[in-house]
Amino acid sequence: MSHHYRVTVEKLNQPEGEAPLRRTFDITNHDDLVPLIDRVRGLNVLPDAEVAEFTVGLKLFGGVFMRHRREPLFEPLHAHFLEFMKRLKSNAPARPA
Repeated sequence: MSHHYRVTVEKLNQPEGEAPLRRTFDITNHDDLVPLIDRVRGLNVLPDAEVAEFTVGLKLFGGVFMRHRREPLFEPLHAHFLEFMKRLKSNAPARPA
């Protein structure tokens, strides 16, 4: 099942009177990102304030990475990315309290 999202990035500290700087794009992902954020939060691998940023960023990067993993720019990362994802998915050791 595919999940569809619209992502908007907006610069918040624009000088008064300047037009907002914003970029919006649509993505499709096999994971439902909202419950995934909660699952990653439960792993206790990052401070709560960083979990959503990390999870969404990793899913965005991971999707592009996997589509292009055999291209010269991404190929050197392949083994490292797979190892990182295995560690994360195997409930990496929690951070010290």
